[in-house]
Amino acid sequence: MSVQPKSYLTPEKYLEIERAAPFKSEYYAGEMFAMAGASPEHNDIMVNLSMALAPQVRRAGCKLFVADMRVHVPETDFFAYPDGIVVCNPHYADSPKDTLLDPGLIIEILSPSTEAYDRGTKFAFYRKLPSLKYYLLVSQETQRVELFSKNEQGDWVLSEYAGNDAVIHIQSPNLALRIPLSEIYEGVVA
Repeated sequence: MSVQPKSYLTPEKYLEIERAAPFKSEYYAGEMFAMAGASPEHNDIMVNLSMALAPQVRRAGCKLFVADMRVHVPETDFFAYPDGIVVCNPHYADSPKDTLLDPGLIIEILSPSTEAYDRGTKFAFYRKLPSLKYYLLVSQETQRVELFSKNEQGDWVLSEYAGNDAVIHIQSPNLALRIPLSEIYEGVVA
């Protein structure tokens, strides 16, 4: 019995296909992986997060991107679409300005089908980005958020937040964010 070899896509071919596709796909090691749709809770949480973050990010002169901005990790040729990105002084991979190289904060909203990937492989790739200082994982099943922060020594430190009264504080030279969990989960999770 013979096995059909997988066809290898170059990153350039991936971008060509992806930019013309009606749906989003991530890329790694020559393969494209179609992304699943989001639940209503996922969408509600991202809207709430956007509303909470946008004014703070704008005041700092930074940018907030939601869902449709691709991130490229050049060291591994990994391309992904985080749920949210905050970047100050963005650098793009090329002229369409649809692929970021230097996110400072990446947000992923956890779902049962993607949680292990978001915590494991995806975070391992993201950590290779020198610009990344914060990785925010948001549960859509309970009021629980995990913030991974890169310290001065380059180690990732976990801070956990739970419950309606918890408030996330992110402090960097360019940016100061205050995000109450009550705002993230308003109308979503009791």
